[in-house]
Amino acid sequence: MRNALTIDVEEYFQAHAYAKVIDRADWERIPGRVVANVRRLLALLAEHGTRATFFVLGWVADRHPEVVREIAAAGHEVGSHGYAHQLLDRQGPEEFADDLARSLAAIGRALGRPGALVGYRAPGFSLTPRTLWALDILRAHGIRYDSSLQPVLTRRGNGAYGASRFATRLEAGLWEFPVSTVRLAGYNCPVAGGAYFRLLPLWVTRRAIERINAEGRPAVVYLHPWEVDPEEPVVPGAPLLARVRHRLNLSRTEARLRRLLGERPFGPLCEVFAAELAEG
Repeated sequence: MRNALTIDVEEYFQAHAYAKVIDRADWERIPGRVVANVRRLLALLAEHGTRATFFVLGWVADRHPEVVREIAAAGHEVGSHGYAHQLLDRQGPEEFADDLARSLAAIGRALGRPGALVGYRAPGFSLTPRTLWALDILRAHGIRYDSSLQPVLTRRGNGAYGASRFATRLEAGLWEFPVSTVRLAGYNCPVAGGAYFRLLPLWVTRRAIERINAEGRPAVVYLHPWEVDPEEPVVPGAPLLARVRHRLNLSRTEARLRRLLGERPFGPLCEVFAAELAEG
């Protein structure tokens, strides 16, 4: 079974782990690493003949339009990750609509194809039961699917426990393609990306994907370009837990991903869930 691979394109210093020590006003002065890291991922994916969905920040698209074009030229799907990496629960509907429109415009300019995007993922998976007002706004801007709802309980409150673990049609008319979880002791446990992919043994991810596929469903895996960058600079003043969670096993992620890509087929969300999207 073909599974979905998704990549959230952002700079390492835009990660929410560093939000308390890196001000948004400082983003412009910090040397970026996202272009080199995206190219590293593109080379790895090309090596395995694999295509993915890249959810791109509009902020990145405005500053590095060439890398957005490289993603598309390699046959990957491009979606929106918003513009300024702002959590939805820190925005109101008006601010969110503006952020979304800016991101779509920036990515459209980079691609030379305005209005071409159909997929969205919220920064920090911050689409939750408290921010479902965003769905109507996404729909109004031409978005056809979302991949932000986490059907889990989380310490940060960015989960949507009780939401479907699998592809489902939402009331707003969008499709939801959530990142994968497995049932363990009566709870949905995240296993298929980000820190979970880096911190858990690879066999756990393998077994999780096998279990999901055994249920007749494709898995949805995600990561960030900075997760294949073992030379990422240390951020002074970052809390210890945030540093550990963000940096642990950065030197192993690329090798783990290479092994996973060599073991099973992956593709972009728009193809893995083509049948669902064909329903309208």
